[in-house]
Amino acid sequence: MVYLRHFGLREPPFGITPDTSFFYACTSIQEALNTLVVAVANGEGFIKITGEVGTGKTLLCRKFLATLDGAWVTAYIPNPNLEPRSLLLALADEIGVKLQEDLDQHRLIKSLNQALLDLARHKKRVIVCLDETQAMPVETLETLRLLTNLETEKRKLVQVVLFGQPELDQKLAQDSVRQLRQRITFQHRLGTLTRSETAHYLTHRLCVAGSANGSVFTRPAAREIHSASKGTPRLINILSNKALMVAFGEGSRTVRWRHVRAAINDTPAVSALVHLWVWVALACVAGSGIGWMMLR
Repeated sequence: MVYLRHFGLREPPFGITPDTSFFYACTSIQEALNTLVVAVANGEGFIKITGEVGTGKTLLCRKFLATLDGAWVTAYIPNPNLEPRSLLLALADEIGVKLQEDLDQHRLIKSLNQALLDLARHKKRVIVCLDETQAMPVETLETLRLLTNLETEKRKLVQVVLFGQPELDQKLAQDSVRQLRQRITFQHRLGTLTRSETAHYLTHRLCVAGSANGSVFTRPAAREIHSASKGTPRLINILSNKALMVAFGEGSRTVRWRHVRAAINDTPAVSALVHLWVWVALACVAGSGIGWMMLR
């Protein structure tokens, strides 16, 4: 990007593509990562991580997978909106199992189970991470549960991590998937960044991108970014990137409050929300004034 040299950066600091080199361990993310590490160490079957759009689920998933050593065989399914058979074939491909594509579902599961047993005999453990699972059909969820029934006396032969938006909880509340719901032994709900975490997040990403000290955003600018984004990492990245471009356009090496305001006005995902909060605040003030006058 054209502003990189201007700010002393070697790469864009606020891209929205998940990049583990920019991983920032805020309280909520670190707690989620700790939950995942403990859960897989205990050999549990299902783990669930939920969070609103843009809170860092995919980045967390990639960071978690990067922490696993050679004793693990990993499978990552980014789009599990698949019918049962397609999911089984995708899982087989991810863990390196060659299957005949003309097999029916029963034989697919049987072949996968045999492959999992073979991996266990070679002291390999299998972890499957599925992103965006709120979109997974109920029938596919049930197939996934059947696949995890295989176990030894000590642990499951395959562990599954479900990453999804809060709608996943609504899907799992259905009676038809209550058996799977009971098998979820560890779970965590991702939150957003606090105001202080947002300021540290900005500095962290700038330093990773090559900034000498990360002090590009003024305190009022960082506060405005947090206020507009509500601490959602993806929105923080979008606003910060635009604010840097606005500051660059002015020839400034410091991002100030007015630069962030320009970025907010150019970002529908946050500008509408900011305007809504303004109207709500005005309505509350007006309502208080009317109430006070009536009491008089």
